[in-house]
Amino acid sequence: MKATIIIIGDEILLGQILDTNSRYIAGRLTGLGIETVRMYSISDAACEIKRTVEAALQESDVCLVTGGLGPTKDDITKKTLAEYFGTELVFHEEAYKWVSEFVAHYPKATMNECNQSQAWLPKDCTVLRNLKGTASGMWFEKGGKILVSLPGVPFEAEYLMEAEVLPRLEKRLAGKLLKYKMLTVFDVPEASLAMDLKEYEETLPEGLSLAYLPSPDLIRLRLTAKGAATAVLEKYWTDLQQALSGKNFSTSAQAASQDIFAEELRKRKVTVATAESCTGGNVAHLITAVAGSSAYYLGGVVSYANEVKENVLGVNAQDLARYGAVSEAVAVQMAQGARRVTGADYAVSTTGVAGPTGGTAQKPVGTVWIGVAGPQGAYAQEFHFSATRERNIAKASAKALELLLKEIQKEPLE
Repeated sequence: MKATIIIIGDEILLGQILDTNSRYIAGRLTGLGIETVRMYSISDAACEIKRTVEAALQESDVCLVTGGLGPTKDDITKKTLAEYFGTELVFHEEAYKWVSEFVAHYPKATMNECNQSQAWLPKDCTVLRNLKGTASGMWFEKGGKILVSLPGVPFEAEYLMEAEVLPRLEKRLAGKLLKYKMLTVFDVPEASLAMDLKEYEETLPEGLSLAYLPSPDLIRLRLTAKGAATAVLEKYWTDLQQALSGKNFSTSAQAASQDIFAEELRKRKVTVATAESCTGGNVAHLITAVAGSSAYYLGGVVSYANEVKENVLGVNAQDLARYGAVSEAVAVQMAQGARRVTGADYAVSTTGVAGPTGGTAQKPVGTVWIGVAGPQGAYAQEFHFSATRERNIAKASAKALELLLKEIQKEPLE
């Protein structure tokens, strides 16, 4: 089944508000097995809404619309959809009750004319109760196609998707949905992974496909089955895992490098610390983003200035002057300093040129030294990433966790 998402709102097109609805809706539809083929962001204009809805229902089986359901005059989606589907707005007694109950929870709010207008809804639609706001959702059907209109407020749209839309779609489309499975591979370049899986991909029958979804520190693989191929999805899912034998991967689509890191540290019962310069605390953020990280993460130092490297972490001033902050000697001493200051079993450090400025011929933007210190000693390794600041920070942070984990894994499990 195919879906189109339409986001209505001049504020989106003006760049005043970030559109998070389309990403959320697409993700939830994918989880159900519905393929999103197109997304539209359009203005609050009746002609634009009708034209886009018409196009969406021609190319898709399901159309999800958000925005324009508020109680003010500039919210025209409800009226426009009623016109498009050839129906009229009628007073909905139950919706009026819902709005009244919602308004009653707010002492400063009153059931005024604007709030009352939320009870006027298209006659020929299924009204979806919104417990998070006053704008009800609307479910239309035409020519075997489905259109669902949701509020533009993200938490209201998300509530209605979970409580009303997804259960109805799953029931309505049972047996007609595509199926897919996802896993996450760590520390393998996309091109190398593609070569490793070349023979596997050549065995896939019609209706099965493998997609690569890369991020700076991982690649998610999606195995999708359509039609009759859904019957053999499990077999090829098992074959895919066998083809990845020897690689670091997780069968969780949501797994991240820090999750693997956390699992290993819990097993080994060791503690870690961080000393960061170019990553600005991002390594610490990744570690502490995992619930329960206080069991193994003791703390860190963001030492942007050389004075902090020297006075807090104990980096030798002569080494800073001789080799510069972006150097093997400094990276090693930063890691050792973090370990000493916090009392952690292991520590990792990052020092480099994130960019976009600051690079030299000898140390161009993207040059990063990562240091690791543990009971067996300390070392540092040099990397050259990219010319993009955000990508350098992400890659350096991921690589820091990788090197720290490898050092920890050298110790045998108790």
